Amino acid sequence: MSLFETFTLAAYFFVLSILAVYGWHRYYLVYVYMKHKDNVPGPKPPLDPLPTVTVQLPIFNEMYVVDRLLSAVCAMDYPRELLEVQVLDDSTDETREIAELAVRRHQAQGFNIAYLHRTDRHGFKAGALEAGLRVASGQFVAIFDADFVPTRDFLQRTLPQFADPKVGLVQARWGHINEDYSLLTRVQGMLLDGHFVLEHGGRNRAGCFFNFNGTAGVWRREAIEGAGGWQHDTLTEDLDLSYRAQLLGWKFLFLPDLVAPAEVPVEMNGFKSQQHRWAKGSIQTCLKLLPRILGSDQPIGVKTEAFFHLTANFNYLLMVVLSVLMFPAMYVRYNMGWYEMLLIDVPLFLAATMSVANFYLVCQRELYPATWKQRARHVPLLMAIGIGLAINNARAVIEALRGHASEFSRTPKYGIERHSDDWIDKKYKQAMFVQPLVEVALGVYFTAAVFYALANGIYGTLPFLVLFQVGFLYTGLLSLVQQGGSDGVVLKTEVVK
Repeated sequence: MSLFETFTLAAYFFVLSILAVYGWHRYYLVYVYMKHKDNVPGPKPPLDPLPTVTVQLPIFNEMYVVDRLLSAVCAMDYPRELLEVQVLDDSTDETREIAELAVRRHQAQGFNIAYLHRTDRHGFKAGALEAGLRVASGQFVAIFDADFVPTRDFLQRTLPQFADPKVGLVQARWGHINEDYSLLTRVQGMLLDGHFVLEHGGRNRAGCFFNFNGTAGVWRREAIEGAGGWQHDTLTEDLDLSYRAQLLGWKFLFLPDLVAPAEVPVEMNGFKSQQHRWAKGSIQTCLKLLPRILGSDQPIGVKTEAFFHLTANFNYLLMVVLSVLMFPAMYVRYNMGWYEMLLIDVPLFLAATMSVANFYLVCQRELYPATWKQRARHVPLLMAIGIGLAINNARAVIEALRGHASEFSRTPKYGIERHSDDWIDKKYKQAMFVQPLVEVALGVYFTAAVFYALANGIYGTLPFLVLFQVGFLYTGLLSLVQQGGSDGVVLKTEVVK
């Protein structure tokens, strides 16, 4: 075996082994979730007396959804004299006029609602929340992003959980207003379901740390201020504050049965922008807090789970390396007798990939017991898109490691709720050019690998190669097509009936 062949296989199996470890961790999360399945916060009697609550609504250029948000918040079932609403607007476009008009309308109806506008965006979302908190009157702070539509009973169901003075945060599960709009929105809904149901559910029920998701949650104000407040040095200020607060002993609760509907991105570039921000911010938080967590007096189980949580996005770097190595590794194995190598290769790939399928299938079964088998048909595409995001999220990880500062790029939302709604001619469309071309090139690369495997009868690798092929072609081509015209063809062809 040549030096090149030895290096290729060593690197390939090293990367695959690490990915397999994280794959086995997904199995562990499912196990923990099922083991503690009955350990769910139940309903509590209302607090007496009812506390004052400040609802903070951070927005930036959200002209299509801000009015819907304010209407939903002001419709919540809570005494008006105890409810303060802050519209924290950093917008630079028509959103300002729309938001101000909506605020005045609700003020005329007797709501205690204020419009606070900043012009410098210092600290981005964290800075807006910090500025609002300085003038807030509430003992508790509920936060909703612009694309959310909180239910009327949201405060009535979250606030009683704070009867325990150790509770610092109550997080609701995200719902998906437009999940059935397209294949892309369907996959996003399933990805978010897995994160909330199994990750949040498993961690919270097992007594481990989990994070506030930046929206659809209620904080005890004392917990925010005691943990150092909203800080601006990461793009995931919610994750950062969550770990700082829990290190101080604050208890977090996740309510899986309380759903806060929200709009998921309908365009691929908007989805990528959101994933890039989350990946970069998580690595920034990892670099900032993981040493403190590992050096704390927390139980080893809490530390271990925090390690897997905060380092998970490093896997995207490994996915890129794996993508480059798969074809040459397959070629080397074929020429040296690949059957023997598959004894190691396939089990590792199964650990790394089938754990993902199992994770999301269990989640869908938990949420939709009557229809989960029908929904399961989207799991292969979910896995493929997760692979297709490797370039996008690996770039985010590298930026975080280099300390590259970037603006908080909010995810465009268009007020999409029904199949008939359109977004093509609306503002806020995002453009990407180089990255989608790289993704398409990788898709073509894996197409060649698929033909090579077929020509040489290496059928055991085909399912994995096709996942990579479809993932990179889908994410790359959809980015290019959606930003390349206004005929709406792509959306018409990917509607889920």
